[in-house]
Amino acid sequence: MLLALDVGNSNIFGGVFQDGKLKLKFRKSSLGEAVSDELGIFLKAVLRENGVEPGDISGIAICSVVPKLSYPLRSACVKYFGREPFLLQPGVKTGLNIKYKNPSEVGADRIANAVGAAALYPGRNMVLVDFGTAITFCAVSKNRDYLGGAIVPGLKIAMEALASRAALLRTVELVRPAETTGRTTVQSIQSGLYYSSLGAVKEIYAGLCRECFGGEKALLAGTGGFSRLFAEEGLFDVLLPDLVLDGLRLVYEMNAAGGSK
Repeated sequence: MLLALDVGNSNIFGGVFQDGKLKLKFRKSSLGEAVSDELGIFLKAVLRENGVEPGDISGIAICSVVPKLSYPLRSACVKYFGREPFLLQPGVKTGLNIKYKNPSEVGADRIANAVGAAALYPGRNMVLVDFGTAITFCAVSKNRDYLGGAIVPGLKIAMEALASRAALLRTVELVRPAETTGRTTVQSIQSGLYYSSLGAVKEIYAGLCRECFGGEKALLAGTGGFSRLFAEEGLFDVLLPDLVLDGLRLVYEMNAAGGSK
């Protein structure tokens, strides 16, 4: 079994794969400080609570955009599982052609998403939108070229910025509004957060298709924790909530097998 861990700015999103299938998944906050013992005990406990014996884990793969957690998480894997984890980082085999000016700047989660999507939809031009702490956009060509994208503040960041900088505004529940016109302050904030993100997706998608794919429509895929908020909009061609874990698994297998870069 493979334990896959996506370490984001808000959560650690984890899953266990058995024979290439996602057997279970879980989340843990990545905010604040964490030590290796805390992480190791949590991982063993969450596996057991979901019917997986920690001793059955034969490999661990990590992609992380939180450097301060990388060392304690690696130490936890060694101490509690007896496994040196595989880390998705610059230089590993991905099967992608990274066209960024500085390829090492591309987040590991964005690479994992691209690898996963390219495997699911070979021969397709794609735009991937990941709704996490930030909303990231990635353009991936049918030839597996990672062309670039865009990054905008996520829904939660935008909400917290309003609440912290405007004296009469506060945090609200992130929901799909019944209508655009808010008739209370809470409704107005919810509407603004939702429809500004929706508009950003439409506009950035159009720009990426125009600049990267000659104006042809690309497959539009949504992933990440808040992507389901937009499920009823008919915006995405497909929603892939576990895409980052699938991609991380594929990169792990590619490197374990000595595949081509």
